[in-house]
Amino acid sequence: MDLRLPKPASDQKLRRAEALDALESVLPFDRRDFLAEILTDDDVATLRHLAKEGIGENSLRALASDLGYLEAWSLAATGFSLPWPAPEALLIKFVAHHLWDFSKRETDPAHGMPAEVAITLKAEGLLRIDGPHAPATVRRRLSSWSTLTGWRGLKGTFSAPGLRSAIKLAVRASARPRAKKSKKAVTADVLAALLKACAGDRLVDVRDRALLITAFASGGRRRSEVSSLRVEQFVEEEPVPVDPKDPEGPKLPCLKIRLGRTKTTQADGDAFVLLVGRPVLVLKDWLERAGITEGAVFRGIDRWGNLEKRALTPQAVNLILKRRVAEAGLDPQAFSAHGLRSGYLTETARRGIPLPEAMQQSQHRSVQQASNYYNDAERTLGRAARIIV
Repeated sequence: MDLRLPKPASDQKLRRAEALDALESVLPFDRRDFLAEILTDDDVATLRHLAKEGIGENSLRALASDLGYLEAWSLAATGFSLPWPAPEALLIKFVAHHLWDFSKRETDPAHGMPAEVAITLKAEGLLRIDGPHAPATVRRRLSSWSTLTGWRGLKGTFSAPGLRSAIKLAVRASARPRAKKSKKAVTADVLAALLKACAGDRLVDVRDRALLITAFASGGRRRSEVSSLRVEQFVEEEPVPVDPKDPEGPKLPCLKIRLGRTKTTQADGDAFVLLVGRPVLVLKDWLERAGITEGAVFRGIDRWGNLEKRALTPQAVNLILKRRVAEAGLDPQAFSAHGLRSGYLTETARRGIPLPEAMQQSQHRSVQQASNYYNDAERTLGRAARIIV
């Protein structure tokens, strides 16, 4: 007979928090306590196992975020942690709580997510909207749920006909226009205004200039890629000619950035992008001023101007851009860090650069995917809509 008393909940939370510390390069530090509170021991063990298996940092971060949301929703909706594997009825309940019909809600208050569930999730900072979720978000969380089920050696019912039918009907009922990740693209003219806004000599100004110009010129890197960028990814290249037709003419500095594993690349691949000219000089100026020779490239700076060791989070990258947008006299609500990615491709379109060439730098895998980033406004400049004028 086991006479040992169960450990207090506070001890269990502390143990999970310490286990999550091993994933500090992946999981945001400010979310550690929340995840330790909401996740189970098995959840934490699964995340640590995935990290050891070499899953990409971006993918692991997304899985951890989705797992935290799913566990919080399950506790709020059922009073229990997620069962593994989840029964089909629970999966359908998740769909019903997140995809619903506005018009139906007006006559039936019980339709959609129950008010008490929504209040609980909002109090935990997990729910920020009053309406139904985007179908893509629901599908992604179900996909994460399925992935985590598989990694536990279990087989779920995510392909069950009933669930597929429920999703199809719910998506149709909750139809809503797809919102862009950034309403406006950060094109070259906008970037110039942002760089002017951080033209000072403070360390934070030097960092922000380097961050913005590097993110844009390297093909519109995702904010997660910018925040996780490390000095070890840089490879100095031979200077390249200003005019490709004049190889003996003036030269520009060139730097290769090895991407490693990203959303569209594999860790064992040789994917890379190039920085040429001014972006190289601005980036090197930041590294020299900050005294950074290894580790994270873009780091926090405290209120007294002291450099921190910890890398910026993806959220911090977004906040930096929005702050500089406001200082440039533009609307912060119209721009996000993703605007650097759409802006890069929009700018290449403006300058007549072939899409395949732009995709080498942006590292998109498909023409259709890359084309979706072109701003609709740029279509007015093209010839396709000018057949009859």
